[in-house]
Amino acid sequence: MPLVVMAAHRWRAHPQPSPRQAERALPYPKLDLPPEIADSQYFPMSWSDIPGWTNDDQLAAYQTFRASCKPIAAQHDASPDSRAIGVTLREPCRAARAAEISDGARARAFFEDYFVPLEISRLGQDAGFVTGYYEPIIEGSRTRTDVYNVPVYRRPSNLFMRGYSQASPDLPNKGQVFRKIGRRKLVPYYDRGQIEDGVLEGRGIEICWLKDQTDLLFAQIQGSARVHLPDGSTLRINYDSYNGYPYTAVGRVLIERGLFTRDEMSMQKIREWMEANPEGAKDVRRQNRSYVFFREVQLGDKDEAIGAQGIPLTPGRSIAVDKALHVYGTPFFISGELPIESDKSNTPFHRLMIAQDTGSAIVGPARADLYFGAGPDAGKIAGRLKSNMRFVMLVPKSLDPLARGRRLPLPDARPSAQIARLYPQTAPAKGQPVDQRTASSASTVGQVPLPAERPKNAPPPVLQQSREPRHIRHP
Repeated sequence: MPLVVMAAHRWRAHPQPSPRQAERALPYPKLDLPPEIADSQYFPMSWSDIPGWTNDDQLAAYQTFRASCKPIAAQHDASPDSRAIGVTLREPCRAARAAEISDGARARAFFEDYFVPLEISRLGQDAGFVTGYYEPIIEGSRTRTDVYNVPVYRRPSNLFMRGYSQASPDLPNKGQVFRKIGRRKLVPYYDRGQIEDGVLEGRGIEICWLKDQTDLLFAQIQGSARVHLPDGSTLRINYDSYNGYPYTAVGRVLIERGLFTRDEMSMQKIREWMEANPEGAKDVRRQNRSYVFFREVQLGDKDEAIGAQGIPLTPGRSIAVDKALHVYGTPFFISGELPIESDKSNTPFHRLMIAQDTGSAIVGPARADLYFGAGPDAGKIAGRLKSNMRFVMLVPKSLDPLARGRRLPLPDARPSAQIARLYPQTAPAKGQPVDQRTASSASTVGQVPLPAERPKNAPPPVLQQSREPRHIRHP
């Protein structure tokens, strides 16, 4: 059964409001509408309908969710949030912070007590899409040498974004970025080719130096890296800002040039090709004019990378989502099959994940990047993920769409045949003025033109909204 039809079927399965519930006074009261997520379709589920729900280790998910809850539970302002979940995670987060749960059964019961599951996908599609990411481990040096001669730059002082001060600790990964000349003149910032050619040399903004541009490119794609220094210590770098150009996926460039098929493409294939074709790699890199600047972060060797929510990520439980649609801390149950063991494997994957990060490739209601940890093994798994998966979003019970839907009033009754004859609701011909007498008479009896009746089997209306695409992080 198609997803939208299933959604309609589930919605009709619940009783309609009684006539008493449907009475409306004028002016109409403010209605507590079900959540609306742009470009999406979704419908309620029961926990028993979710494949793999009872087999997952929800304790690991609970611990990751609880970590996300620290900044959420601490919020006290009631500022509105345009996203569907908004601030409703505060109640389950405060409960999680107060609870002491140490086994999987109690963790599963916690999620079932505080959330309702909604299957979600992009409008017109029956599944979501996942990729993977990780934290590279690369070699580098604090000083420039013959071996280490590729600079890793921190944010330049002449980089400017409207609405943000140049000293702002957090800049978004979308929007226009300018180079400030003097006090007033703004021009587009330097692109990747100009920066690789040395336009920022001599400004003293180098954090460290790497062996080659491919190492830097992969650190920029992933948004963080661990740099092993010659003295045995480790330098940790995280995304800080970018130069304002939309990302062009280097993998897509290689596919368009006929060097790989879409099925063959992976991060490992990109690296191997670039190492074997240094001149070609230079040209391919420059097709992607986007360039990422880093900041040094004080993390130990055993600490995980910090996500956009500002807390350490959990391998196998943290995901990056579209932050324009979703709120950090939202749980998603993701199920399907992934090539975990090898390129050809179909490993069952049924796992509760927590939204703690974002990426400019992650656009849409059922789109996620799965975090796998640090190092080459994690990179191999992350690099081959590009799979359709089923997404179930866990929504706080205060947003239960079925409960809210039951409270919505029914449309006004249609006028009787006699009233319809006396006060016809016909639109005037194009260019003709409205008959004020008819309009006045119609208003006297409280009748207004009514919309056409929706077919009985049509799905409930779904909000659609167009958005500008953001630049892409994934290769």
